[in-house]
Amino acid sequence: MSATPHQPAVTEREARQVAEAAREQDWRKPSFAKELFLGRFRLDLIHPHPMPPDEDVQRGEEFLTKLRDFCETKVDSALIEREARIPDETINGLKELGALGMKIDTKYGGLGLTQVYYNKALALVGSANPALGALLSAHQSIGVPQPLKLFGTQEQRDIFLPRCARTDISAFLLTEPDVGSDPARLATSAVPDGDDYVLDGVKLWTTNGVVADLLVVMARVPKSEGHKGGITAFVVETASEGVTVENRNAFMGLRGLENGVTRLHQVRVPAANRIGPEGAGLKIALTTLNTGRLSLPAMCVGAGKWCLKIAREWSSVREQWGKPVAFHEAVGAKISFIAATTFALEAVLDLSSQMADENRNDIRIEAALAKLYGSEMAWLMADELVQIRGGRGFETADSLAARGERAVPAEQVLRDLRINRIFEGSTEIMHLLIAREAVDAHLSVAGDLIDPEKSLSDKAKAGANAGVFYAKWLPKLVAGPGQLPRSYGDFHPAGHVDLSGHLRYVERSARKLARSTFYAMSRWQGRMETKQGFLGRIVDIGAELFAMSAACVRAELLRTTEEHGREAYQLADAFCSQSRVRVEELFGRLWSNTDDLDRKVVKGVLGGAYTWLEEGVVDPSGEGPWIADATPGPSERENVHRPIR
Repeated sequence: MSATPHQPAVTEREARQVAEAAREQDWRKPSFAKELFLGRFRLDLIHPHPMPPDEDVQRGEEFLTKLRDFCETKVDSALIEREARIPDETINGLKELGALGMKIDTKYGGLGLTQVYYNKALALVGSANPALGALLSAHQSIGVPQPLKLFGTQEQRDIFLPRCARTDISAFLLTEPDVGSDPARLATSAVPDGDDYVLDGVKLWTTNGVVADLLVVMARVPKSEGHKGGITAFVVETASEGVTVENRNAFMGLRGLENGVTRLHQVRVPAANRIGPEGAGLKIALTTLNTGRLSLPAMCVGAGKWCLKIAREWSSVREQWGKPVAFHEAVGAKISFIAATTFALEAVLDLSSQMADENRNDIRIEAALAKLYGSEMAWLMADELVQIRGGRGFETADSLAARGERAVPAEQVLRDLRINRIFEGSTEIMHLLIAREAVDAHLSVAGDLIDPEKSLSDKAKAGANAGVFYAKWLPKLVAGPGQLPRSYGDFHPAGHVDLSGHLRYVERSARKLARSTFYAMSRWQGRMETKQGFLGRIVDIGAELFAMSAACVRAELLRTTEEHGREAYQLADAFCSQSRVRVEELFGRLWSNTDDLDRKVVKGVLGGAYTWLEEGVVDPSGEGPWIADATPGPSERENVHRPIR
């Protein structure tokens, strides 16, 4: 596709360089997941399970009590679904509770909750209505508060954080009509003019954008004298002249979502509103998402808990052939999957969140795995719930109520959860992002060997460094504690099922995963980045191993601190047993798959070889371009911005 006149043309290599420059280059803290992909099972980094201070627990629990009462008495999810809008009084009620400032420090008027309790709150709100969870998450996880917390000046924090804590809703504007996960082609411009920048461009899928008071806008500053240039982040007042919300978008799910198209035309933004230096915008966005991504799996955990509740209640009263459907194996297996997977997702979420709070570990991979795994598994759980409910699962809650049955919105939850596999990095993009981090150690020592632009001397130096690294690393992948029958004995307490065998499996599989990655890099070298099917399976194996580890560690925590230890061990055992089946299948598909054949078919499809297969149907699609025109200029549409007051 050729670039439009206002959009920069970029080669694949240039796009990769932009993405690479935005990465955090260093690993200054240990990472359990990074070590896992290198074949090193560092259980000591996550066990014993880290615990929050008592005062954080007390503050968090007090807020959850208030929030639960609000969700039960003030949130009408059916109304939001019918009218495709969250009532103003509901949003104002959340403001009064302080829900806009859950993650904002108390000195700015926020609640100062930890990541653990912020996520518990999102799971609770998201279970009441997922659009509410999305509103609060977009505001705090990726909107103005988090970038300012990490990169803002003290003056910016003093000005904007009190507003974000109580009154002002924020949104994050990165995506454009023809720019998604390839920000090198970002077209929105920010031209320096005295003490201001002048912004021009069009932003798409601006969650909260329709009702936002403050925006984080990513725009490209042209390089000029005194200006480094590059993609840069700005705080923009939505009420500024030239900001127009041109459309409120509608989706298959999250019907209350205030997501729109925002045009910026000659919008003057003070230089004091720039977040960080010029050119740091993508790094700010990616760093913000390191923990911001945990908000999405939080709502997936909430959905899993609800799916389990409905599956349990329904399957105990619905009888088929003389007994409850739960006791028919075909249905029972689905219930077991939902229960075990919900336990594991909560384990992954709580572990990652507590590590984020302690700030002892680098959790960029853990958070990305939680997002990837949570979104995929929550969708599967909701799909299984619809199947368990049968025809009633496909029927809307309003229709069920109209004929006198309990209004269970199973089909709505399925629709609402579907976006999570796309939000904040699609599954396909997450596979590539995590894979890049997983092979970072290899690229650090051997990257120049496979870089066609490096000189022979650079390659020779890289070869020497790689030889030293692999001489030490490869022998350690041959044997480990996973082959010793008494390893991880702490996870086989008297009177409980044995989880130690699952941890030995994780240790062995981590070494096997690292060997597979090394073999693939040796085989494909510079073409490795094109093997997206292989990389996706590598990441999926890592996600399963991380989830198994987290599930076992959580079970042991609950055994020693709660009254549900025996049941937790049972759920962890069930999850790990199910996960091991998936891992073995993924290992098999690393080398036995249809990737090459699929590429040939794709060439045929795009080359028109199979158009005869499309005959015999009509296309109900409307007219219009595949991608809307995003040429900068004044808006010709009505401004549908709707601030909540």
